[in-house]
Amino acid sequence: MAVRKNQANLTATEKRNFVDAVLELKRTGRYDEFISTHNAFIIADTDEGERTGHRSPSFLPWHRRFLLQFEQALQSITPSVTLPYWDWTIDRSPSSSLWADDFLGGDGRNGDGRVTSGPFAFSGGRWPMNLRVDGRTFLRRALGAAVRDLPTRTEVDRVLAMDTYDTSPWNSASDGFRNHLEGWRGPNLHNRVHVWVGGQMTTGASPNDPVFWLHHCFIDKLWADWQKLHPSASYLPTGNTPDVVGLHDTMKPWNDVTPADLLDHTKFYTYA
Repeated sequence: MAVRKNQANLTATEKRNFVDAVLELKRTGRYDEFISTHNAFIIADTDEGERTGHRSPSFLPWHRRFLLQFEQALQSITPSVTLPYWDWTIDRSPSSSLWADDFLGGDGRNGDGRVTSGPFAFSGGRWPMNLRVDGRTFLRRALGAAVRDLPTRTEVDRVLAMDTYDTSPWNSASDGFRNHLEGWRGPNLHNRVHVWVGGQMTTGASPNDPVFWLHHCFIDKLWADWQKLHPSASYLPTGNTPDVVGLHDTMKPWNDVTPADLLDHTKFYTYA
């Protein structure tokens, strides 16, 4: 059983194995396939068609499946690698351990935001922006520039206390746990972190920055925490809702998995 750990508790070997596996996926072109998939499923409330990846109840199971596939891709290179999570309620500054040169690298430089340190820096030549939505050929960050503070533990606990998964109209106006966690209402959790990191993390091609996986791994952990706190509450809607993925509806682009298939994360991994 895979165990996902807090990135702050990774050993030097675990960090190196994770980074090396990510770089190998990039070298072979497999990494960019994940970027393309995520970018294709950024759908606004006003767009026609079914919402799956964002602004909808399936935000959480969709990303759970997405993370599982990425983790499996990493394990095809190094079987011991699991996704680490970034607890941004604790590691809240540009000097936190995940931004070290032996892991994700640091902040972007003044002017153009280019990341100049660590394994994903443009100068290293191993992290080209093959799928661009902003025209830049290099990884960019602006930690804490667009929004000053990351979410706090108090804000997280307030969202975890909500006892309903989601509500009509099942979009960014909904008043339920999913939408408050996603960040369209309430204290703005998930969305705020993307904006705090800046650079490509503010675009549909956000997996261009490897911190995407650590951020979403923590979002997934918070969903698991919520499930434990509210064992009688479950995914909503259960079905028969136009343009919304119900409990037993398949999710694109896979078409072989439903939210119901992903409710129990312990079938696939646990959190340390």
